[in-house]
Amino acid sequence: MTAVESRYQDRLRQLADLMLAVAGESVTVMKQTAPEQALSLKRQSEWNLYLEFLKIMFNLADRLVALHIPLKDQMDFMNGLEDAVTARLKDVLAPAFGSQFDPMELTVTIGTTVAESRRTYEPYAFLITEESTTKSDMFRDFGERIARIFGAVGHARLSSAAALCAGAVVPAMEAILRGHSPSPSGEQTSTEADAPPAQHPDQTDQSPRLNQAGQQRPTGGTIKLISMAASISGDMIETRWGLHPRFREDLTPDELRQLTSLLNRVAKIIGERYAAMACSEQWASTERAGHA
Repeated sequence: MTAVESRYQDRLRQLADLMLAVAGESVTVMKQTAPEQALSLKRQSEWNLYLEFLKIMFNLADRLVALHIPLKDQMDFMNGLEDAVTARLKDVLAPAFGSQFDPMELTVTIGTTVAESRRTYEPYAFLITEESTTKSDMFRDFGERIARIFGAVGHARLSSAAALCAGAVVPAMEAILRGHSPSPSGEQTSTEADAPPAQHPDQTDQSPRLNQAGQQRPTGGTIKLISMAASISGDMIETRWGLHPRFREDLTPDELRQLTSLLNRVAKIIGERYAAMACSEQWASTERAGHA
């Protein structure tokens, strides 16, 4: 362990646990969003979905690290995050696969995942804390990649749900990097990383499932049910809000009408406040953040 990894050990562990938990929960959300396609989903495809979520989260972490970790420590920090994710996955997978488990194979798999993350998502140039067309394009393309792996190309709800799941992890990652606990109690959100799909690369479908009967684990991470953002383009101020697809489905028509009315009112208040601040002299010499 390098000096940098030792200094940021707690944050690396929390980030690794968060990423594994969100990846596992996101795969579950994908299967619930497209239940018909989920019935024919192979375990290898399920594992690929899990890795795809890890890919974009490595990229999101890299973008946030650039804002919250000193420049001289950033490379070692990201190497430490790769090691932390690998170590936590080994802890989860080793008991399930027993003598068939190959720790070196998993190390290579995560290394490949990080390399593919860089090739796939680094070309999108944007600041993670701002709303932009490029940022939207990356999350849209990510959602389409998830739909292709799922065997549901063109499934708009699935792509949208995948993008929302990936975007929802950003505030939690940022809180950890700032040194804040991811849970109000000051304790770790999850005491054990949520298990990935029970499919290790090159293993057959007869591999044992990871969840042990009767064992319950607290869930980690959060899913953003409602999002709202204000953006500025020239003299135009636009405020948008959205609902998680699964949350929308759970609402009755009357509840949806009431929530729509309330959110339109909130969007109006936020938009007016953002416009007043963004156009004030106080902000004249600063870069407009582009989000509320």
